[in-house]
Amino acid sequence: QLQLVESGGGLVQPGGSLKLSCATSGSTLDYYAIGWFRQAPGKEREGVSCLRGSGARTYYADSVKGRFTTSKDTSNTVYLQMNSLKPEDTAVYYCAAFADPFQAMCVTSIGESRDYEYWGQGTQVTVSS
Repeated sequence: QLQLVESGGGLVQPGGSLKLSCATSGSTLDYYAIGWFRQAPGKEREGVSCLRGSGARTYYADSVKGRFTTSKDTSNTVYLQMNSLKPEDTAVYYCAAFADPFQAMCVTSIGESRDYEYWGQGTQVTVSS
């Protein structure tokens, strides 16, 4: 059973940076796809990024491409580095994962939130002056 715990959210000014962490436990990530999603008040949950557990492939939503970067380290912690933040990036951010044994995901899309089986509790990111 994979468990995910996000941290690193907070208040940041427009143009600033923030790095979110997703600590995982219960399994190696080698055969999972790990996504970051966000949900702003009154809006649907939106996929932000996708990372193969092997680390070999990433995919980003157009709205964050070139500004956000997802990665993982050897301790099975997944990160979302967010640069050039905008007020419209304000949301609760979630990391999520699902089994991808053939490591075929994160090529043409992030996938739908319903595809993801494991979820963290979320961390609030607020971009405001």
